Amino acid sequence: MKASTFMLLLAVMLLPISHICVVAEDREQQVKKTYIIHMDKSQMPASFEDDHFQWYDSSLKSVSNSADMLYTYRTIIHGFSTRLTAEEAELLEKQPGILSVLPERKYELHTTRTPEFLGLGKSEALLPASDKVSEVIVGVVDTGVWPELKSYDDTGLAAVPTSWKGSCEVGTNFSSSSCNRKLIGARYFSKGYEAALGPIDEKTESKSPRDDDGHGTHTSSTAAGSAVRGASLFSYASGTARGMAPQARVATYKACWLGGCFGSDITAAMEKAVEDGVNVLSLSIGGSQSEYYRDTVAIGAFSAAAQGILVSCSAGNGGPDSGSLSNVAPWITTVGAGTLDRDFPAFVSLGNQKKYRGISLYRGTSLSSGLLPLVYARNASTSSNGALCSPESLIPAKVAGKIVVCDRGGTPRVQKSLVVKKAGGLGMILANTDSYGEELVADAYLLATAAVGQKAGDAIKSYIASGSNPTATIALGETELDVQPSPVVASFSSRGPNLITPEILKPDLIAPGVNILAGWTGAVGPTGLAEDKRRVTFNIISGTSMSCPHVSGLAALVMAAHPEWSPAAIKSALMTTSYTTYKTGETIKDIATGNPATPFDYGAGHVDPVAALDPGLVYDAAVEDYLSFLCALNYTTTQIKLTTHKDFTCDSSKKYSLRDLNYPSFAVPLETASGKGGGSRASTTVKYTRTLTNVGTPATYKVSVSSQTPSVKITVDPESLSFSQAYEKKTYTVTFVTSSSPSGTTSFGRLEWSDGKHTVGSPIAFSWV
Repeated sequence: MKASTFMLLLAVMLLPISHICVVAEDREQQVKKTYIIHMDKSQMPASFEDDHFQWYDSSLKSVSNSADMLYTYRTIIHGFSTRLTAEEAELLEKQPGILSVLPERKYELHTTRTPEFLGLGKSEALLPASDKVSEVIVGVVDTGVWPELKSYDDTGLAAVPTSWKGSCEVGTNFSSSSCNRKLIGARYFSKGYEAALGPIDEKTESKSPRDDDGHGTHTSSTAAGSAVRGASLFSYASGTARGMAPQARVATYKACWLGGCFGSDITAAMEKAVEDGVNVLSLSIGGSQSEYYRDTVAIGAFSAAAQGILVSCSAGNGGPDSGSLSNVAPWITTVGAGTLDRDFPAFVSLGNQKKYRGISLYRGTSLSSGLLPLVYARNASTSSNGALCSPESLIPAKVAGKIVVCDRGGTPRVQKSLVVKKAGGLGMILANTDSYGEELVADAYLLATAAVGQKAGDAIKSYIASGSNPTATIALGETELDVQPSPVVASFSSRGPNLITPEILKPDLIAPGVNILAGWTGAVGPTGLAEDKRRVTFNIISGTSMSCPHVSGLAALVMAAHPEWSPAAIKSALMTTSYTTYKTGETIKDIATGNPATPFDYGAGHVDPVAALDPGLVYDAAVEDYLSFLCALNYTTTQIKLTTHKDFTCDSSKKYSLRDLNYPSFAVPLETASGKGGGSRASTTVKYTRTLTNVGTPATYKVSVSSQTPSVKITVDPESLSFSQAYEKKTYTVTFVTSSSPSGTTSFGRLEWSDGKHTVGSPIAFSWV
């Protein structure tokens, strides 16, 4: 066959394939996605006579006749959200007055005894008066609320604050009477969710502020739930459950649904919260890290902070991996998770007389006192990952009547117990792998279960492998208090460093986030599984989603005591009074490693709310400070406007530095010995400037510094600061001189100012890059 004939045949054969590729590419171009459009209001044509809605509509119709606006925004940004094809989005971005066309991001939820653990029960005389706390409104962006719970009882509360401008939106299974003087507002935002996934199935979730998931009810009642006596989960953790600020008001903004949280809905929710007049805004959600001008939460939080609203966000559940944080903007209070001094023990007894301690919230039919056959799921499965007890992976004939050992990971912990139960198993031992170490998280399993740490799990699996007839039983204990050491940093709590801005140390602090009892929805059982028909009014769950509302509620207390303080001052008070050691003097431990934790794990430390009410000094910051911070990041005028909703141009004659943001902690990235240019460097010198504001009585503060490494010399100038009146400001400079260290090395230190009564502490994190 001639070459020319062959090539002709080949071209004919490939023609259908190339046609398929073109069609597929064309279909991809025609698929509509949600975009958030940021408009530059200063460029609005005069012909619209200050009617920006008409301008938005005209801009949209210039690229698409069929597209409608999902939301319009005017407070935290100027603009709108809509559904466009990629081609339409590209055309719209070229239109005059368009700052950016950002694809919508999907965010995920970061999913008692706490007041006593935090010292609030013994210090009521030091707390602000209830009438002051009742003037503070905590807004929660989450999955909604179950309003019938006693956590939202308004007995004893006065009239709704006159500053409140919100409303109680009516929807499926939610009427205006669902709100009261406690739950003063409730809204829902579903347009972005429905645009992405289709109309809400009202048989499975309520198109209203009602919470069908439980997460939002848990977080809002943690932050500001009313005191409820006799609260418990199946008699576990029994006592009086109350939020951190039980007299504060609650406003809920449902922007998270069973299919997730969508950026256009979150933006609309944050905007309404600001307009409604909340004082604290709590978001236990997060997404992947991105520059601030592309981050929906960071953008909304800036506008909120500029209006005096403290924004508290969860750090994420990506730990113990380093650099796993979300919500790292310096105007956000970023909260990691620690444990309480409370435990829910369960015990595994083996046929070889060995006994291991675990944890469980199972309350149902107990196993017989005798020993039962024991099997490792890997040996009773059809799956290559059989040890994980994934759905329908177990062989009933090998499981029936036995206790099954399942490895943690891959699928939800509680779902594994359902898999074992369906296969005929009588009990489950959930064994941690090296990814989870010794961290134990309690769950309300669907059959008798004990979750054990990695060491115990490995020993149990070794016992199974060594014997021909392994046996075991599981016994459940009662709630234990005063468990030590506590707190420890939760393994799942996301860690630093801050990959977006290494000069800002995150998380800011940690708070209780493991095995937290709080209110729950009546729509699903405590596991959230459809098969779980149990219904409870309180549930115990874990995550930085739980630690975040603790800080939100505590911020409300500080705000009530000091209503004149800025959000930055309140955050500073919470951070500089946090503790990093136990009463023994030992550093708080990281449960993931068993070693002392670091500021990359706990930030400034574990929150101490009573101390935060009287911090002595604060590191304050205003909008202008954050604008200078963005200039130091070399943001363009457009990027600054996208982030801040403000027209601002950096001064070309001014030298901006990230080291000068008045932050309550220090993150010090240092070059290695070779330097960026490859040449040898004997030492590196960097300087950080900070300003302290006196919020106490006249006093003289003296500085002390410590460092784990002798390769860094720290000096402070001046070494003492004298304050003669309230709100007086004093500035100091910290100089770090470092010798060489290998790239990737980290070390830590601490700087403290003290007048003998107050200690104003700041962590220092060094990292060589």
